[in-house]
Formats: sequence, structure tokens, C-alpha cells
Amino acid sequence: MHEIELRRAAFGDRPAPPPDVLAADGPPKRRLLGAIVLGAQGRYAAAATLLDGLARDRDPVIAALALATLASHRRQLGGHAVARGLDGAALRRAAAATSAPDPDGLDARGALADALLGLAADHLGTGRLTASRRVLDRAAAAADNWRTRTRLGWVTAELALASGDAPGAVEPAEAALGEATAAGSIRHTVKSQLVLAAALGTIGQKRRAGELVSGALADADKYELSSLSWPAGLIAADLWPAEAERHRSKTAAVLHAVLLSSDPEGRRLAHGSPWVPV
Repeated sequence: MHEIELRRAAFGDRPAPPPDVLAADGPPKRRLLGAIVLGAQGRYAAAATLLDGLARDRDPVIAALALATLASHRRQLGGHAVARGLDGAALRRAAAATSAPDPDGLDARGALADALLGLAADHLGTGRLTASRRVLDRAAAAADNWRTRTRLGWVTAELALASGDAPGAVEPAEAALGEATAAGSIRHTVKSQLVLAAALGTIGQKRRAGELVSGALADADKYELSSLSWPAGLIAADLWPAEAERHRSKTAAVLHAVLLSSDPEGRRLAHGSPWVPV
């Protein structure tokens, strides 16, 4: 499969190819894109196999992007402390790297931003809000592509929510949704819908929050985005108490499948995390 098709699956509107195609060998950037899509599907073991090799690549940009991607996958399973070490390693590799610009941020500046945004999210997940805010300010200075700006909106909104400022979470979440929609990225749009729905639900705007979650659930199912399906189900259960049991049951089934497709470290992190309902 050509890199452009994999890029569309990772950052655009193309359905994911079969797992064996994603996990196939090839040039570093092709393997990185395959790992990104595998992670979006919750196939963390297959993704980790690719990323472990890429993290040792001689190209510091590829290595940094691989480390930050693996950190993201660990964080998705509740392993914020482990992710922090990986993001720190990514930051060290990216700090002195140079490369030509890439439209989706798969370049030196994007790798730097990924590491910083990852560290901000890691600090947030472990309750270190001041540290998260400090790193987030550094990441904002490197936000020069749609993907970084989208992720900046997510973490900014999540930090506002964690700080008890739900109204302050709405604007960055709206901005993230606008960036993702304009870029045509299904995966980033789904995540943005969930972040915005969480903010709106917290301030009582349940109707629009419900519309956003409904759309996110439909696209997560359609595009096999299992890494987003189960968080969407948890938000849906909170928004619609009368249907909570149905959503929680589906969430449990999706998460069970995700854990079966995870490596032992991923399963260990999930079982030890307060964020993952296993």
C-alpha cells in the first residue's frame, strides 16, 4: 500500500486497510503510519511491535514520533506515568532534530510538539496541573500545523476541565473540532467531538453534547476506531442515564477486545489504572 493511502487512513477519511497490511514491513514513515492506524483501532500489540523498532531509528524525527506515538497508546490505556518517560525520550530526540516540513506534522517541529503535548497530557493524568499548564504553553509555540493545533485544543480543554473550569474548556474544544473538520480527518474529528461533548455536558448543554456523541459513536464504529469507541460509550452513559446500561455493556465488550489486542504491558497498565473501567 502506498504511503499516501496510509496517510489518508491515519489522518483523513479512508477506512483502515486490513491489519496485516498495516503491520507490513516497509520504509520508516510507512511503518509509522501503519502503527498510528493500528493504535487507533486499539490493536496496541501490533502497533508496539512496529514502534519499538522505529524508536531506535537513526533518524531522530522518526524515533521521536515513534516514541510519542507509543506514549499516546500507553496513555490511552491509562499509563500516564509510563507515557511520561516515553514522551521525555521523544523530547530529547526531537529537540535537536531538523527536517523538511510535513503537512500533517510528521516532521521535526511536529515531533517536538507531539512530545510536549504528550508530556502535558501525562502531567494532567497524574494530577500535576501546574506542570501540565507550563508544558502546554511551550507546545503552543510549536503549533504550526492542523494536527498539532487540534491536539493543543484537546489538551487545553482537558486541562480546563480538570481545573474545574468547564466553561473555559468549550472554546479550545470548539477550535479543535474546527481544525479537525477542516482537515477532513475522521479520527481527529471524532476525538474532538468527544472532548467538546464532555465540556458541554459539564455545563449543562446536554442536547448538543448528545448530538456530538451520537456522531462520534457512529463514525467510531464505521471506521473501527476502537480506541475512541469505549470512551465515547462512557460519555454516552453519563449523558443518557436511561440507556446507561446498554452503553456500558457495549463499552465493556469493546474494551475487552482492545485488551485482547494489547501487549502485556498495555494490559498491565489498563488493569492498574483508575481511568480504564476494566
